[in-house]
Amino acid sequence: MIDNLRERNFEDDICAWLCTEGGYTPGDPARFDRTRALDVQTLLDFVRTGQPDAWKRHEQRNPGKAETVFIDRFCAEVQKRSLLDVLRHGFSILGVAFRVVFWQPQNDLNPATVALYRRNVLHCTRQLRYSPNKENSVDVALLVNGIPVICLELKNPFTGQTVEHAMRQFRYDRSPDDLFFAFKRRVLTCFAVDLYHVRMTTRLAGKDTEFLPFDQGSNGAGEVGGAGNPVSPDGDYATAYLWKRVLRADSLLELLQKFLHLKVEEKRDEHGRPIRKESLIFPRYHQWDVLHRLLDDIRQRGTGRNYLIQHSAGSGKSNSIAWLAHHLSGLHDAHNKKIFQSVIIITDRRVLDDQLQKTVSQFEQTRGLVHPVRKSSADLRDAINDGKAIIVTTLQKFPVIFEEVRHADRTFAVIVDEAHSSQTGRAALKLKRALADTETALEEYAELEGRAEAVEEMKEDAVWQELAAQGRHTNLSFFAFTATPRDKTLQLFGQRQADGRFRAFHYSMRQAIEEGFILDVLRNYATLFQTGAQNGG
Repeated sequence: MIDNLRERNFEDDICAWLCTEGGYTPGDPARFDRTRALDVQTLLDFVRTGQPDAWKRHEQRNPGKAETVFIDRFCAEVQKRSLLDVLRHGFSILGVAFRVVFWQPQNDLNPATVALYRRNVLHCTRQLRYSPNKENSVDVALLVNGIPVICLELKNPFTGQTVEHAMRQFRYDRSPDDLFFAFKRRVLTCFAVDLYHVRMTTRLAGKDTEFLPFDQGSNGAGEVGGAGNPVSPDGDYATAYLWKRVLRADSLLELLQKFLHLKVEEKRDEHGRPIRKESLIFPRYHQWDVLHRLLDDIRQRGTGRNYLIQHSAGSGKSNSIAWLAHHLSGLHDAHNKKIFQSVIIITDRRVLDDQLQKTVSQFEQTRGLVHPVRKSSADLRDAINDGKAIIVTTLQKFPVIFEEVRHADRTFAVIVDEAHSSQTGRAALKLKRALADTETALEEYAELEGRAEAVEEMKEDAVWQELAAQGRHTNLSFFAFTATPRDKTLQLFGQRQADGRFRAFHYSMRQAIEEGFILDVLRNYATLFQTGAQNGG
């Protein structure tokens, strides 16, 4: 296999796959306007053909200069708001609204929106010269409707260069002063790639540029293992998941629409002056992978299952919860029916985790989608009964309102932050009684008892009600996040293996330790006995 990789051209293979199976067409670097850092003609063609009525009104209001006015306004809006915001929400010129990308609809009930989505033009452009002042080029640039959003520097260890050389190239030979690399204005994510490893950054800052690992894990995504990537069993590159899964056309558009996030933090310096800090969030590979595995499993097997995600603190757990909540809230089945009526995020702390609530709200793209419950249990009851899409609350509010929740014919996704053994306690049981379809369970118990006529009687019996709330329910799916699951947590939320043991659905702590996101608490561990022996005790 090594000889096979040695003889292949890395860049050729990536671009060939993207342009034959990945949904791209080859881009022409000669069409790229270095001053504006755009393929101007492709962007104009996309707008003219996909939004003909808007373009006609625009031409009438800007005779003889419609193209120049459009491109100038696009650049100005990106400068003022960010490229990500313009991609998602478009902009207006003299009251005429334009989109620069069409997003994939959540279902295919409207053929017109599906047709618009297919009008997007994605280019894979090789050796793109991007600077007005220099002849530097990037190995591969990915453009959406003429707008550069991703770039890759590729290195082949068989020629003496690795991912480390690619990162150095970004740090010292790629300037953030070039519009092409300007933070949040053009390219949103840069990947350094070799045959075995992937690193990524969302902000070039010269020698201070920070890269994050974008590897699967040594035994594959979600499997117990350390840092790195497994050897491909079919002789492919170990890093082929990057372009075959993450960067294929549909996946890239989904990343732009639903994952990338401009995080804004307002702080004050030692003199009390306000400081605004911005950072662009791109999911790490394990975050992207676990979400898609969860969604695929639900589509295939339906609701009513429990999932445990072993996710270390300090490696983006709040972001993972937010991404999952928003994706679950819009998830539809093969018949275009919404799978979950409400997504409820639970924290077991009595004081609501403000960071988690803020993170979930920051990903909101439709006003009112996220409903944090900060006050009374009555607010929680009303939010559930009103069918709010995403509800953020504490576990302790459920015992008060469990008998007042209307759950008939409704399905719920319950995301549990920091799951541990207390989730098996009385408050968790009240949560299940509030949300579960206990009537179906009582009917099953009555049938087993040979007393089909006793269902109404059982409904009034507290013992039968609590018994019915136990176990799993087809209208409830639980998604539990924790760094260190206890045995009870594994049994409650984990996947049962053939040997009877339970394991998490995804991710391992060892990978997070080896990638440097968390410390190994056992590295300097010593028992008291060992310490005493060393000291002569």
